[in-house]
Amino acid sequence: MDDETGAAPHSVVRLNALQIRTLAHPLRARLLGLLRVDGPATATTLARLLDTNTGATSYHLRQLADVGLVVEEADLGTSRQRFWRAAHDASTWRPTDFDDDPDARAAAEWIENHQVQFMSEQAELWLAAQQQAPHAWREAATISDAILTVAPERLRALNEEIWQLIVKYRLDPALAEEEGAAQVHVFLASFPRAEELR
Repeated sequence: MDDETGAAPHSVVRLNALQIRTLAHPLRARLLGLLRVDGPATATTLARLLDTNTGATSYHLRQLADVGLVVEEADLGTSRQRFWRAAHDASTWRPTDFDDDPDARAAAEWIENHQVQFMSEQAELWLAAQQQAPHAWREAATISDAILTVAPERLRALNEEIWQLIVKYRLDPALAEEEGAAQVHVFLASFPRAEELR
């Protein structure tokens, strides 16, 4: 859940129960994602990109703004156009944050399922198009997995170390200027094998 918005460099918000319940909506999740990846936009532009109507887009942007996930970009707007931007580069939470709130826990689970679906869709799109992609991209891209035997504390440390490496790459402006640079999806998922939990 990430990207560039004009906010402080790599600002991260830890979602509270109200924010996660608000974000657990297909259009809202897509709106926030687009604003994070592509930067400020109007409701009209976002509606066109997401093939929906401006009224619905405006409504859901206001819902996200009410909980502090998006903000109006006053410097870009006019009396007739309002630009919106993501308030943070990334959203995070721990699965245990909402153990005492069934609605927030259900929202977190919806978002996680939505993310897995998005990851699967993006991987399928890449696999379908990869033979037409330049050789350098085909050689660089990867889909892989590994099995490790670690304790929960070690897994958390591993995830944090990987995330810090991703942040390091994101914050280096020179990387975006390199010849052939393009946005890439990097998904991080780590969880116990289902067989281990029986």
